[in-house]
Amino acid sequence: MSEQHIHTTDGHEHDEHAGLSKSKIWQVFFILLGITVVEFIIALVILPKGMVPRTAGNIAYILLTLLKAYYIVAFFMHLKFEKTGLKLSMGLAFIFIIYFITLMLIEGGYLHVHMTLHS
Repeated sequence: MSEQHIHTTDGHEHDEHAGLSKSKIWQVFFILLGITVVEFIIALVILPKGMVPRTAGNIAYILLTLLKAYYIVAFFMHLKFEKTGLKLSMGLAFIFIIYFITLMLIEGGYLHVHMTLHS
């Protein structure tokens, strides 16, 4: 007769998720909260008062949003604990998303300039 092996997770912590403790979750939460507070300050205080050029504020806002996206994907969607192949494929998709955002911003500016000239 063959032996049956029953695998249970009682008392076994997965190595790939060992670094995601409650304290780490709270740490990531407060990092995300801090980034959100900075984004609100940029959007509601710095840009309306004209403390920095709008382009610089928009770039800072986009970079902070991408940083938040990294933390959400890395820790709450557990991508940080995945294998390298999956990380590379997700990274490539992320690069394409940034590329398409850049294209949309460039094209939006192009249309704005050329549509206002003809009006």
